[in-house]
Amino acid sequence: MNTTALSVNLNKVATVRNTRHLGIPSLTRAATQCLQAGAHGITVHPRPDERHIRAADVPELARLLQDWPDREYNIEGNPFHNLMDVVGSLVAQKLPVHQVTFVPDSEGQFTSDHGWNFPEDADRLRPLIAQCHAWGLRVSLFMDAETAPMAAARALGADRVELYTEPYAAAWGTPGLTSQLARFARAAQAALDVGLGVNAGHDLNRDNLTAFLNQVPGVSEVSIGHALIADALELGYAATVRDYLRCITQAEQLQMVG
Repeated sequence: MNTTALSVNLNKVATVRNTRHLGIPSLTRAATQCLQAGAHGITVHPRPDERHIRAADVPELARLLQDWPDREYNIEGNPFHNLMDVVGSLVAQKLPVHQVTFVPDSEGQFTSDHGWNFPEDADRLRPLIAQCHAWGLRVSLFMDAETAPMAAARALGADRVELYTEPYAAAWGTPGLTSQLARFARAAQAALDVGLGVNAGHDLNRDNLTAFLNQVPGVSEVSIGHALIADALELGYAATVRDYLRCITQAEQLQMVG
């Protein structure tokens, strides 16, 4: 059984830093502590307005990850905004980047809240996926938990999909939880059936992560930011990362006995 990777999204660390001009909290120190605690990777989402991650942060973190060759750097964002320029710059500098996650958010959008639509978005995405492949990068598409679009995503050349998990998180503790888990399980299986890898992210936390991974098959990676950084304010980065890894391990143990 492959362990689900934990990628720590540092956007909210940057949000706090950007409220002053002191350079604290430090993104590189946050990343270092998370990686030392066992996080499998770092995620950033450099939006055009630089509301959190700034353009200069991206190569700085990439240089840090040169010292962690067994960990991954995931850059997410809208490929029709600034994402391709950001990623292309890393590639040109021969700095590490492993995965690019295409997210269909608008420039002023508060947070990512929906996936790509097919066939509407297919023709626009195809050449950009090909460009990332030419750079030697894995491409993940941010997707709603629906079965029908998975074959279309694979036909475009996507390597993985990232399931948008807010509907699952919103159903936590409600009678709708069972149906949401079943919905995500079906979507993940449909992705696996056509040869896509499965990632997941958005509002996953220490309460709901284990149940999700126990019921949804084949999740290769979870990208977690808001809840993890909020927990780190109380517990510290290292203890928080270790507890999220505990949630992942617990899910794997449940699958083995169940």
